[in-house]
Amino acid sequence: MQVQPMAAEKLSQAAPQADAAIAIDDVTLRFVTPDGHMMTAIRDFTMTVARGEFACVVGPTGCGKSTTLNLVTGLLRPTTGNVRVMGTPVTDISRDIGFVFQADALFPWRTALANIEYALEVRGVAKAERTATARHLLSLFGLAGFEDRFPNQLSGGMQQRVAIARALASNPEVLLMDEPFAALDQQTRELLQGELLRIWGKINTTVIFVTHSIDEAIFLADRVVVMTARPGAVKEIIDIDLPRPRDGDIRASAEFNLYRARVWDVLRDEVNKAQKDWTLSPAFSH
Repeated sequence: MQVQPMAAEKLSQAAPQADAAIAIDDVTLRFVTPDGHMMTAIRDFTMTVARGEFACVVGPTGCGKSTTLNLVTGLLRPTTGNVRVMGTPVTDISRDIGFVFQADALFPWRTALANIEYALEVRGVAKAERTATARHLLSLFGLAGFEDRFPNQLSGGMQQRVAIARALASNPEVLLMDEPFAALDQQTRELLQGELLRIWGKINTTVIFVTHSIDEAIFLADRVVVMTARPGAVKEIIDIDLPRPRDGDIRASAEFNLYRARVWDVLRDEVNKAQKDWTLSPAFSH
């Protein structure tokens, strides 16, 4: 199989903005740093994600990957350009979006079951329904029997399973994931990648997954979006034409290694540039 790069324009053609789950249109974000300097976090950023697509975003530290997710959630507003989710301009935090952070962010005083129920509790869902939903999600993630455990009684991988289940409890149309497996050991990380794909295959939610790991991005994604060093923009989008469902054996395939080399070839110069920028100005945003 020949691996071909996908130009940034092609993503918009594959997922027209009018029909896209997520459309980021020519967005620039500037802000004033604590020392009074104007900083451009991302510039002229355009990306669309089709409904039901799994897109991974990679880029050097400080390029604006997390900032991009915060623009989609409505936590940040662009200086110029616009962001739409399911065709609607983002003007506030949307309940149609689920978010999973690098840290699991579970409530330590709530059990696994109660943590998942919380996502429905704040929406006014009746107790019986939210309990049934939470139990179903725990079962899907292989956590049946752990309903009454508190976060400190769960392993790191189990905690992240609960965090993802909580994000999915309200059946969001879009799931944003900001390096959710970065703090886990490699074995647990690979297991959870497989679990995530298994669940995603059942629910068909649109996903944007931010990661520093090229292997993780290739294993998970339909397309990998490579960002430039700050100010962040889309450098290239690479279509990942690997069969689904995927299992761990695919990582050893020749096709997988070709994609790994291709993504790194696109990313290498941006990482080098970001490292030079860090030596001059270490205090810019991830």
